[in-house]
Amino acid sequence: MNESPSQEPLPILKRVARYYAEKLERFGATAAGVDWNSTESQHLRFLQLLRVGPEAGDQSVNDYGCGYGALADYLRDTGRRWDYRGFDISESMVACARVLHDGFPTCSFTSDVDSLVPADYTFASGIFNVTLGHDPIAWREYVIDTLATLNRLSVKAFAFNMLSTYSDVDRRRSGLFYGDPLFFFDVCKRRFSPRVALLHDYPLYEFTMIVRK
Repeated sequence: MNESPSQEPLPILKRVARYYAEKLERFGATAAGVDWNSTESQHLRFLQLLRVGPEAGDQSVNDYGCGYGALADYLRDTGRRWDYRGFDISESMVACARVLHDGFPTCSFTSDVDSLVPADYTFASGIFNVTLGHDPIAWREYVIDTLATLNRLSVKAFAFNMLSTYSDVDRRRSGLFYGDPLFFFDVCKRRFSPRVALLHDYPLYEFTMIVRK
């Protein structure tokens, strides 16, 4: 998860992996199993991420935080026959994804971040939300480090989403990270590419950032 391949995962990420493993055990391979409210909102997030690239043509994608592989299904169902590589810190999620996508030759899944290679696009949906009480400043630095990883793994562009500080304060949940979209726009603009798009016009309490090379 960090830039250095030799480093062990952050202790907080081990807790996050357990958190999602418990969600999967309780709710199965569903939107609730990856802590989303509904399949409709899950698909709306995918739609925003996919504004990064073309609908047709041979493309490759890294799904960084793939869960049980819902994005792979969405790509197939919307006619995008892309070469898909899913990564997740939760080994139980990866095991589930492999079972669900057995026989799909364009899909592969791993819990080993070092095995990932650059793809045309890298997507990260929901991976920055659950902090489980971790210090928000330290978590923000982790987010920035992970964005550098997404950038490294992407040839054409990467895209991610995040809960927004523009959401209503009384609707926020404890244990979640709410990012300032302007701060992260600046980070992406200064560190990764001059071609950055901030999407904050869809009906969820979050934003999507697209960074084109």
